[in-house]
Amino acid sequence: QVQLVESGGGLVQPGGSLRLSCAASGGIFSRFTMGWYRQAPGKQRELVALVTSRGETDHANSVSGRFTISRDNGKNTVNLQMNSLKPEDTAVYYCNADSGMGTPYWGQGTQVTVSS
Repeated sequence: QVQLVESGGGLVQPGGSLRLSCAASGGIFSRFTMGWYRQAPGKQRELVALVTSRGETDHANSVSGRFTISRDNGKNTVNLQMNSLKPEDTAVYYCNADSGMGTPYWGQGTQVTVSS
């Protein structure tokens, strides 16, 4: 059983930065594709960025050039550096771990609010 705990959310002004972290335990972290998703009120959950077990990354078009996902297999963490934040980035951000076999794991989510 994999446990994921997100941290780093909060309130930030437009143009500001936040760094989200997700700490994983209970599994072989290096084998998982790790992802960040977000869900805004009234909208479906969407993929923000992911990093594979080989370190390959992919970012949604809406965040490309502003957000950067990274992983540290030695610390079992995945991070999301968010720069140039916009009000439309406001959402609950969820960490995801997917082994490609069976049901993916989810964290409890962390709120990010971008507002002046």
